[in-house]
Amino acid sequence: MENEVGHEIADALGILLKRTTRAQLHKQLTEGMGQAVDELTYPVLSALARTGPRSAADLAPDVGLDRSGVTRRATRLEAAGLIRREADPNDRRAHLLVLTEQGQIAVAELRARLAAHIMTSLSSWPPGEAERFAHHLRRFTVEGPFA
Repeated sequence: MENEVGHEIADALGILLKRTTRAQLHKQLTEGMGQAVDELTYPVLSALARTGPRSAADLAPDVGLDRSGVTRRATRLEAAGLIRREADPNDRRAHLLVLTEQGQIAVAELRARLAAHIMTSLSSWPPGEAERFAHHLRRFTVEGPFA
């Protein structure tokens, strides 16, 4: 029985972690946000919001790209005024990517859209079940195989 549950969770995680699943979700969330914010740049904005200022090289593993891929996306976001580059105080050769106020507003909108999308998908769940799921999912990420 326990192994069956493990397989069921692994299968569900496989679907969630697929690049195509994430890209489809990001495309839905970014619709109408402007040319610079799309399924390609969303991960860079989201990661910067989670981690704070980072270099393209440091951000790359978090978004599943190499440094040059992050740099290309950052250039689009910078041109739109959503991020800026600042000198890295620890390395004069490097620059940090930093969310601007406009970028923070965009991230807040994207997070609100994601939360609403999630809540819509859970609307048919019995009372309390979504809250329990959220609690257990958080616990799984903190105590489970990703810890």
